[in-house]
Amino acid sequence: MPQTVLLAEDDRAIRHALERALTLEGYAVTAVADGVEALAQAHKTPPDVLVLDVMMPGIDGLQVCRVLRAEGDHTPILMLTALVETADRIAGLDAGADDYVVKPFDVEEVFARLRALLRRTGSPGAVPAPAPAAEGAPAREAHLPERQIEAAGIRMDLQARRVWRGPRELELTRTEFELLELLVRNAGIVLDHSTIYDRIWGYDFGPGSKNLAVYVGYLRRKLDAPDAPQLIHTVRGVGYVLRED
Repeated sequence: MPQTVLLAEDDRAIRHALERALTLEGYAVTAVADGVEALAQAHKTPPDVLVLDVMMPGIDGLQVCRVLRAEGDHTPILMLTALVETADRIAGLDAGADDYVVKPFDVEEVFARLRALLRRTGSPGAVPAPAPAAEGAPAREAHLPERQIEAAGIRMDLQARRVWRGPRELELTRTEFELLELLVRNAGIVLDHSTIYDRIWGYDFGPGSKNLAVYVGYLRRKLDAPDAPQLIHTVRGVGYVLRED
């Protein structure tokens, strides 16, 4: 059975072009013109993945995303946006989106991001397989149950998908959770950009992509606390590392 895509885009030319491209790629596509139709269709026939334009009249893509997440719907969502400021992208991630593509976009990039999202959610309810720790990573505490990992004051319950920094519980999106899990499993080890892109998105979007930097910035905002050390450090020209200084 082909994987199903619900596409919501108010620009008729873009909607028709993307619907045709996705269909030729092998997806079963339902295309609608606004957020009201998108919500109605998502409730009627839940898709495997949603592609939502941010700027739509009436109910926009961000509102659609918020409504679905508030209902407990964790279907992966890819946002299409003409907004290029980091704050605008963060608004989409905060609404519960899993990824975004900036207009004008290359349709091959849309395909790549959809494949990555669908790989990560291929088995409903399944817990992602643990990423192997890099060589030299510090040993984890033996008394922790297998469902939990801990490093640098961060504790993660992988089955319940809950995260704490000290006593404070954090609310993370799916992508934020998976990124933090990768960093915690490899605490003290510098992970390069290519490795992170491959592990989290399944695809390296190249040196021009700001996708990883946006997610790291947003994750930092949720992790950081007054009078507490920063945990995610940038190693310029290489990547990122989780450690307590």
